[in-house]
Amino acid sequence: MDLRQRLFQYRSYTPIPFLIVMVIFAHPIPAGLIAGGLLIVAGEGIRLWGVAIAGSETRTTGPVGGTYLITTGPFAYVRNPLYLGNMMMYVGVGVMSNALFPWLPIVALLWFAFQYSMIVSLEEEYLMKAFPQEFAAYRKATPRFFPTGKKYRAGSHEQPPLDWQSGLRSEKRTLQAIGILVVVLVVFWQLRG
Repeated sequence: MDLRQRLFQYRSYTPIPFLIVMVIFAHPIPAGLIAGGLLIVAGEGIRLWGVAIAGSETRTTGPVGGTYLITTGPFAYVRNPLYLGNMMMYVGVGVMSNALFPWLPIVALLWFAFQYSMIVSLEEEYLMKAFPQEFAAYRKATPRFFPTGKKYRAGSHEQPPLDWQSGLRSEKRTLQAIGILVVVLVVFWQLRG
C-alpha cells in the first residue's frame, strides 16, 4: 500500500507518541501555558471553521476522496486549513508543556509537516482527477499550508453549506482531547510550581 494512504489512514493516531512524551516531560510555566493556549485556540478555531464547511468527510479513514472541491471559508485562504490547525495545536501543546523545549515541538512540527505534505500530495492527486479545471485554478491561486491573506474567489462549482452544529459534533473528540491535555498541563504546573 502507498505510504501516503497509510499516513492518511492513521493520521488521527500519529500525534499520540508526541503527546505522551509532552505529558511525561512536561514542565509548564505560565508564559508557555498562555502562549501555547493561544496557539491551540487559534488552531482549533481554524479547524472548526473548516469542519463546519467540509463536514464529516474530514473524519474518513478509508480511501482519499470527497464530494466537493471546497474553496470557501478558511479554504479560500489556504488549501489545507485543517492540517494547518492541527500543526498549530500540536505546537501549542508542546509550548504549553514546555517538554524538552524547544526541541520536541520542533521535531513534532517537522514530522507533521512531512506527514501532511505526503497526505496532501495524495489528496491533490484525487482532486486533480475529480475536479481538473477547478482544482488547477484553485491550486495556482491558493497556498497549500501558509495563508497569505489573499482570498480565493470561488468559481461556479457547488459548495457545501456552513453548519456550525455539525462542525461542533464532528470536533467533539478533538475538543475533548485538547481539553483533557490542557487540564493535565495546568495541574502539572500547579503541582510543580
